[in-house]
Amino acid sequence: MDKSSKIYIAGHRGLVGSAIVKDLERKGYSNLVYRNSKELDLTERKQVDKFFELEKPEYVFLAAAKVGGIVANNDFPADFIRDNLMIQTNVIDASFQNGVKKLLFLGSTCIYPKMAPQPMNENSLLTGALEPTNESYAIAKIAGIKMCESYNRQYGTDYISVMPTNLYGPNDNFNLQSSHVLPALIRKFHEAKLHETSSVEVWGTGTPRREFLYSEDLADATVYLMNNYSGNGFVNIGVGKDISIKELAEKIKEIVGYEGEIVFNTSKPDGTPRKLVDVQKLNSLGWEAKVSLDQGLKQAYNWFLKNIENATDVAK
Repeated sequence: MDKSSKIYIAGHRGLVGSAIVKDLERKGYSNLVYRNSKELDLTERKQVDKFFELEKPEYVFLAAAKVGGIVANNDFPADFIRDNLMIQTNVIDASFQNGVKKLLFLGSTCIYPKMAPQPMNENSLLTGALEPTNESYAIAKIAGIKMCESYNRQYGTDYISVMPTNLYGPNDNFNLQSSHVLPALIRKFHEAKLHETSSVEVWGTGTPRREFLYSEDLADATVYLMNNYSGNGFVNIGVGKDISIKELAEKIKEIVGYEGEIVFNTSKPDGTPRKLVDVQKLNSLGWEAKVSLDQGLKQAYNWFLKNIENATDVAK
């Protein structure tokens, strides 16, 4: 991408999209275009077509998606599969119809089978059953990967897909009904400290292991791959290390400065036992994660404190 190339970031206000915008600006890309969901509803094809015809972007980062944690995925499966399929289909096909040079589609590691061998290699896709709690979201993301591959095969496009591991950072979702585990824990421990409650409940047994990538690292990786990778095989993006939910909770408790107990509610679901991605392909392409989990957690908590009124529905 040239520094003056017109680049469209779909989903620019979310955790991923906002990090990509920040990274592009920092690297000197000056012709960025984006719209919020009120200005452009990506589930509406007519609106998407009108936007692409008007703006004619050269490059597209498709970071827009309906996302959520176990509760949201489990309670609203129809919303997750419908909205994500519509967003992807509209943006990918409009990119093709309007001559976009290159598109990067952001998926998720939930595309992998529940019992995929660890660490999860790109070749494990479609080799087993998915985790039931987020199956609808995963199927939509798999469809997005296959759509990019199919357009490349049939039309000779240059659409690449990346599968980030669990993400966290600035502009994360801290709503306890729809957030992922890490921002939920930050909020829970902060409020428990604030209200001097004696314990914090954590869902599940604490034994599942997860990998966490700071959103600014992900953004750096996506820009790097947009400039340095083309191919029909998707690429995992992660750090190559994981941690148990119990260990994560203890780290966040310490960073927040909460002194009460951690209580694990074993009646709640654990989800997939382990999610660690194989990052050999990514590393071989010349990119590695830079932000450690301890450093990233401190930065994420500091952002939460500075933006608490926007990040949550509770007062300071």
